[in-house]
Amino acid sequence: MKFSLSWLRDHLETDAPLERITDTLTMIGLELEGVEDRGAALASFRIARVIEAAPHPNADRLRVCRVDAGEGEVSVVCGAPNARTGMKGVFAAPGSFIPGSGLTLKVGEIRGVKSAGMLLSYREMGLGEDHTGIVELPEDAPVGEAYARWAGLDDPVIEIGVTPNRGDALAIRGIARDLAAAGLGSLKPWNPTPVPAGFQGGPRWAIEWPEACPWVLGRTIRGVRNGPSPKWLADRLTALGLRPINALVDVTNFFTLDLGRPLHVFDVGKLSGDVLTLRRGSGETFRALNGRDYTAGPEDCVIADAAGMQSLAGVMGGEATGCDEGTTSVFIECALFDPIRVALTGRRHQIVSDARQRFERGIDPALMPDATEAATRMILELCGGEPGAVVSAGDEPAWQRDATMRFERLAGLGGADILPDEAVASLERLGFAVRQRDAARVTVAVPSWRNDVAAQVALDQADALPASGVAAEGCAEIEPECDLIEEVLRLRGLDAIPPVSLPRAAPVPAATLTPAQTRTALARRTLAARGLAECVTFSFMAAKEAALFGATPEALRLLNPIAADLDQLRPTPVATLAFAAARNAARGFPDAGLFEIGPAFAESAPDGQQLVAAGLRAGATPRGWIVPARAFDAMDAKGDLWSALAALGVPMEALTVTPDAPGFYHPGRSGTVRQGPKTVLGTFGELHPRLRAELDLPGTAVAFELFLDAIAEPKRRRKSAPDLPAYQPVRRDFAFVVDEATSADAVLRAARGAERALIAGVTLFDVYAGDKLPSGKKSIAVEVTFQPRERTLTDAEIEAAAQKVVAAVGKATGGALR
Repeated sequence: MKFSLSWLRDHLETDAPLERITDTLTMIGLELEGVEDRGAALASFRIARVIEAAPHPNADRLRVCRVDAGEGEVSVVCGAPNARTGMKGVFAAPGSFIPGSGLTLKVGEIRGVKSAGMLLSYREMGLGEDHTGIVELPEDAPVGEAYARWAGLDDPVIEIGVTPNRGDALAIRGIARDLAAAGLGSLKPWNPTPVPAGFQGGPRWAIEWPEACPWVLGRTIRGVRNGPSPKWLADRLTALGLRPINALVDVTNFFTLDLGRPLHVFDVGKLSGDVLTLRRGSGETFRALNGRDYTAGPEDCVIADAAGMQSLAGVMGGEATGCDEGTTSVFIECALFDPIRVALTGRRHQIVSDARQRFERGIDPALMPDATEAATRMILELCGGEPGAVVSAGDEPAWQRDATMRFERLAGLGGADILPDEAVASLERLGFAVRQRDAARVTVAVPSWRNDVAAQVALDQADALPASGVAAEGCAEIEPECDLIEEVLRLRGLDAIPPVSLPRAAPVPAATLTPAQTRTALARRTLAARGLAECVTFSFMAAKEAALFGATPEALRLLNPIAADLDQLRPTPVATLAFAAARNAARGFPDAGLFEIGPAFAESAPDGQQLVAAGLRAGATPRGWIVPARAFDAMDAKGDLWSALAALGVPMEALTVTPDAPGFYHPGRSGTVRQGPKTVLGTFGELHPRLRAELDLPGTAVAFELFLDAIAEPKRRRKSAPDLPAYQPVRRDFAFVVDEATSADAVLRAARGAERALIAGVTLFDVYAGDKLPSGKKSIAVEVTFQPRERTLTDAEIEAAAQKVVAAVGKATGGALR
């Protein structure tokens, strides 16, 4: 909300300096956002007289002017058609900055004639769009005087931030009322004198949707002479960033800012019929005053005449019935619209207007008759004419309500020790009227302009809640008192409220992350520690590309994608990571290690999606003098997946790997990780060569998926002392000759189960296949650790345990000791 200091003083009788006013605004909750002094940019400009304006000797359209700006004569070459001898204008000396052009003046020559300055137009000073000629000042303008001071442009413009509940603060009079209540002077009285009607007739109102518009007033003024606004009005609007249009329209803008009361004017000559109806929209399209076309639906309130819709009620009027220089009869609209419906209409059509901002916060319903009279009088003063009778439809709503405040709550809730007399006086200065008071409490009548105090509150709660009615009643009892306490505290100064910490609910704060969120964060740290760079990619991609990585059902197709090639929810994050690696390779970075934790979408997944930690490595390992570079293989992806599973506390000995990985993996160099026969925890492997060719990946690429939702929460066990056996372990190596199709995992699991009470671990350390073995055979070597707990093992006991290992592996895999 912007307003000038002089406009504020029209309502506030005060001698307080600007700095104190701005400090007080922030102190009472109207936060200062900035102060703009337009006079600062015009400070170097002076009023000057053109002593002589002679034709330029070398240019037909230029004139050489001798100019007196109070410090002697200077020569100025000017191209304005209205430059003439004896006139007075605005002069900028060399070194001055010109706001309208962004240039700094220098002494120069134009067609061989020296020019030491410039005579300015309004646009060059940043004061409007008029650049048809230089500014012409009246004869009594003092030569040498600063133009900004003479024109009254040294008037600071203040901007404040207004919270959504303070619709009254979107009026300059409302701001003045708050400052007066805070002790910065007194609020000037405002009582507009009624304007008697000179005739009966003109358009009248009809309301078909009273929920959207319960009350509306209107008045016809005939015989008006519309034209540009007087300078004082145009200057005030321009100072606040509004463009003056014409006197009738500018009057409505004036009262929108001055009183926070939006008005609209219809050109009666452009209306069809003599009835304006407030009704629901019916799909008709109209062109608004901003030059854009809008189609009103049944949830939009419109103002229509016999020809159809002419205004989007509470938001913006129509171009077809707007007032212009040819208007001779005008109809003033002063209506009360439902705030929620206005807000929804503005949001649907993406229109932000001064009227919408005020209506959606709520306006003063009792102000409507006075605002109509004040607007009528100003139009008569500026445009002349004859006023008709005020016409209306609907009734003034019952806005009257009371609020009660207990004095002890000022300290209990507000934390401030304020005497009851001081609190009541603060409320009275804000316009609240005392209805009843005793030693413990006060009941006041809420003024019409404070629709945020003791307002009806809608709680968003389920009807099935057993205490929903009690909660609503309690809210209606508590909120008005809290509103009054806030008013008293802010007038005393928000900076005077002592800061008090909230009481702690417990010595140890509750966990801020759920177990699932904790697992996600741990997986993220583990993968980053493995050297992978985290990515955040779109969860949707082109349907044709998504089909390379899995099913693309219509149910997961976007109806309104942000781009034509982002129309399908991805089946796996590996898909978007693969395309990211391909883009890096195309730009000269073929070696990449990426990971992402995000959703994968499938019809078979719960709620249609599951959380996946996916990673991808492309290219080769870094070159080094100790270990040469090599292409990534499936075991690298398995290592990343195994590290994440171990960090998440998954029992690794319970995992198995099966060769049924998804189709985008290489069929012989991939696997699916399971915990038990049904629970799939992840997949890993090398990307299919056909897929790499489709993506134009130059080298090998491997990937993995970890399904975080499938990992069960670890069971909570009481922590005990670490198990540190007193006896030394015994390690034995075994090499088994098995079929080439036998997996190392089958050998490891068989050996591990041979003597569970004694075997502490089994690890693979060698796989051999060559000419020293029969065709179709390979050798798998494992190390088995025997850990005694009661006594040292004898040679016979060790040999017996070793035979059990050989027997178990032979039974499970058909392997024989090499």
